Amino acid sequence: MTHSDNYGDHSPYRRRRSRGRTIALTITALAVTAGIGYWGYSSLVADESSEDPELKAATEELEKFLGAWEAGDAQRASRLTDTPDNAESLIKSVMTNLKPSKTEISAGAGEKNTEGEVEVPFTVKMTLPGAGGYSWDSEAKVTETDGKWKVGFNTEMIHPKMVPGQTLALKSRDRAPILDTNGDELQSASLVGVVDPKTGKGASGLQARYDKQLTGGSGRAKSVVVVDRESGQVVKELTGDGASQGKPVRTIIDPEIQAAAADALAGVKKNAAIVALDPTNGHILAAANVPSGMNRALEGRYPPGSTFKVVTTAALLKQGMSPEDSAECPKFAHVNGQRFENQDQFTLPEGSTFRDSFAHSCNTFFVNSRGKLSESTLRDTATAFGIGGSWDVGTTTYDGSVPLTKTENDKAASTIGQAKVEASPLVMASIAATVKEGAFKQPVLVPDAVKKRHEATSQLDAGVVDSLRSMMRATVTDGAGDALLGIPGEPHAKTGTAEFGTETPPSTHAWMIGYQGDRNLAWSVLLEDGGSGGADAGPVAAKFLKNVIG
Repeated sequence: MTHSDNYGDHSPYRRRRSRGRTIALTITALAVTAGIGYWGYSSLVADESSEDPELKAATEELEKFLGAWEAGDAQRASRLTDTPDNAESLIKSVMTNLKPSKTEISAGAGEKNTEGEVEVPFTVKMTLPGAGGYSWDSEAKVTETDGKWKVGFNTEMIHPKMVPGQTLALKSRDRAPILDTNGDELQSASLVGVVDPKTGKGASGLQARYDKQLTGGSGRAKSVVVVDRESGQVVKELTGDGASQGKPVRTIIDPEIQAAAADALAGVKKNAAIVALDPTNGHILAAANVPSGMNRALEGRYPPGSTFKVVTTAALLKQGMSPEDSAECPKFAHVNGQRFENQDQFTLPEGSTFRDSFAHSCNTFFVNSRGKLSESTLRDTATAFGIGGSWDVGTTTYDGSVPLTKTENDKAASTIGQAKVEASPLVMASIAATVKEGAFKQPVLVPDAVKKRHEATSQLDAGVVDSLRSMMRATVTDGAGDALLGIPGEPHAKTGTAEFGTETPPSTHAWMIGYQGDRNLAWSVLLEDGGSGGADAGPVAAKFLKNVIG
């Protein structure tokens, strides 16, 4: 849509007569120069036998001026006026400030006034970065002096709503803020995103997703204004209006928990993320990333490794297993020639239980338990944790994938969160939250934007939930999650070391997920290429929880 200011009878598209002679309108195309595209300007041509030669000469002089202005050649345009220095300065200022990608200036039918001047209306149309199309109508007077016609230059001729000492400029429209749960401006660069300084539009994160809401729905990030040339102060707005003010976007990020997460990641040399949730309602309390830029906390796609054993354990418990059942944990497990092993090839002593294998994250036990599961069991069990659905969070998220296992090897690898199983830190925090709450509550970041939350298509049995809780607590007190020992609030956890890539030995992501037993807080920690879940992600999780407790 093109903005325009109209000035009554001076529209160049109204047929006008001069001394009874009919003036015809034709278009003369001009080439692209000075980096500014344009399509030509209108010229007035009459039958040579009947045209007023003075009117013709004056109009041609104006056409030269408009063509030079259209091409962005302020110096050439100024030489065709009666005050070249002033004209060059203002035209250069206008074109520099507006930076139009396209300019079209079209002249209408001219006529002489009683003083012998030729008055010609014209229209300026520009395409402006961040402001879209903008046009205005004006009028020029061309006067003959010493046998030469000159365009009478004044500020109002360039734009009728300007007076001397003013110029046109682009102003970034005031964007409404993105808020945390307390109504204060959100302090989280990956979540908030950035605004393109050239166009004024949101380029990433919430700034991009809610660009129209934040700018008032116009879709235009900048407005055309008149400014004082000396002070730069805005004198008047030429586009936009007060009724289209932007509206804030309110998240439910808790600033204290967000700060605790950001501090826990300070000094981490790997790409890393922390997500924290309220298990009772799915509210995303924190989503921190280092370095900022990619929102890996909510959008990242990773193999979850052994943190996915929470889902595998839920499936095995539903099949009738008990945490106290005997569970062998040998050094290796073999599946059709493929060897699986435990981290550092550890084993557990004879008499170890299912609970012990979970707490110490014994891969070989889970791989050897695959016979209790069908090709669809893991996928079906994952639905109780919300995986497999499309989450309406209020921002872009990756919601996890647990596909059917088509081979025995894929099934074996899937039991330990490898093969084609993928999740984001948000998904893994939600898995911990589901255990804490006993049921899946879809995560939410911007409640006002959520239309329909995903509902889990299956539910966890109460007995399964109780067993998972006890096994996650044992991970801290007796297993690989001992980095959380001594932290108040009875933290429950599951560690994960997820292989990726093709190197030998493979590189590994470090994971830890969990929840606090005494408060509504679930969380996940990811260190890309970060080593071991217990040894590397564990201390980061511990620092986060200590920060939260204060």
